[in-house]
Amino acid sequence: IIGPNGAGKTTLLSILAGIQPADGGEVDAPASIGWVPQQPALYGKLTVVENLMLFARLERSPDPRATVDRMLDLTDLGGRAGDQVSTLSGGNRQRVNIAIGLLGEPDVLLLDEPSAALDPRQRERLWEFILRLAGEGTTVVYATHHIQEADRYANRLVVLADGESVFDGSPRELEQATGTTGLDFEQAFVEFLHQRGH
Repeated sequence: IIGPNGAGKTTLLSILAGIQPADGGEVDAPASIGWVPQQPALYGKLTVVENLMLFARLERSPDPRATVDRMLDLTDLGGRAGDQVSTLSGGNRQRVNIAIGLLGEPDVLLLDEPSAALDPRQRERLWEFILRLAGEGTTVVYATHHIQEADRYANRLVVLADGESVFDGSPRELEQATGTTGLDFEQAFVEFLHQRGH
């Protein structure tokens, strides 16, 4: 999901996650959804494993310890399990944040600006992890301001502007719609918005 600031990206993800009611229309979402907000919702004074245990219990996991062990393996955070969250890098904090979103083994994972405030190396490692999740069958829906991430990683784009969906298709289809095939994808996106009066 891409679009200018204030387009409604976070609002849409919040509605899909069931956190915010829709003003109109209907949402047909799967029962099992994981939600990862832009700002990590973590307790800095707790360790990685303590954060995961807390949220696993809140998720009413039948076996919190096994669930946490699985998340530590999945996120490659086993070596950091005893580290206080406040001492982690931004990339590792975001991986803990995503692990919390995955505790309930959701069919769909919603990510709001997952790579915001990460340096290029952290961003690359985070996307390797997200792509691995997608490859193992989790549907990943993410909002991003990094237009190149949309071009590089998305199979399908939804472009929002002023609270409305103005495009739904692949990155190449967006380029074709604007006649900008072969240009930088960010230029194609800006041209698309310009052509539609946004």
